Amino acid sequence: AKMPAYLMIANGRGPHPTIVMLHGLPGNERNLDIAQSLRRAGFNVLYFNYRGAWGAEGEYRFSHLAADAGAVLGFLRLNAADYRVDQLRLSVLGHSMGGFAALQAGAQDQRLQCVMAMAAANLGERAMLSQQELAGFSEYADSLYMLNGFSGRLAIGDIMSNAERVDLANLGPGLAGKAVLMITGNGDTVVPLAVQQRIAEAYAADPRIKLTALAIAGDHSFSQNRIELQRIIVAYAAQRCR
Repeated sequence: AKMPAYLMIANGRGPHPTIVMLHGLPGNERNLDIAQSLRRAGFNVLYFNYRGAWGAEGEYRFSHLAADAGAVLGFLRLNAADYRVDQLRLSVLGHSMGGFAALQAGAQDQRLQCVMAMAAANLGERAMLSQQELAGFSEYADSLYMLNGFSGRLAIGDIMSNAERVDLANLGPGLAGKAVLMITGNGDTVVPLAVQQRIAEAYAADPRIKLTALAIAGDHSFSQNRIELQRIIVAYAAQRCR
């Protein structure tokens, strides 16, 4: 399946450290302000749409997200010379469901330099919701017409059949040796701070994970705090991802 993407290439001959950006559900917030700031700091940044999302071919599934990210990372490695990509300095940065995808992809790809997640959604928490809460989530999923082949029934089935694998707190072994940044907004009502803290505590218990966990003022999209968010991510990437 073809996935639309575009690559922002940093100035200079390179090769440049390169970051793959992973959008949320359904992807209204694209975080391209952060992408431009990272490019200005010397990083290539690739943004894409998952299978079945926003005109991409195929069907959208939660269980596809990490594989889609892996396919993009594979594309960059295969075409590194053409796009001035440093294959040894590849990283992922995701927001919300993209944060989930970033941590999942990071746990599966041992060659990644660092993994950055903003307000990461944890599908393992969804598996513990009440029937009423699941019904509300299912209704929301049914409204996402920009996601091909997706529905609330399929979403919940995807979560329930993979409950342990979709709990981000269980990814510690795959993240060993990597730099991991987790940022959450302390006013986030979509993915509350307590959800992020449970994941961070699990990672902090493993000394092999180089974890930085931060809470800053902001809602789920950090809409009040975009400049601070950019500064944090660019500074972190400059120190850990190149």
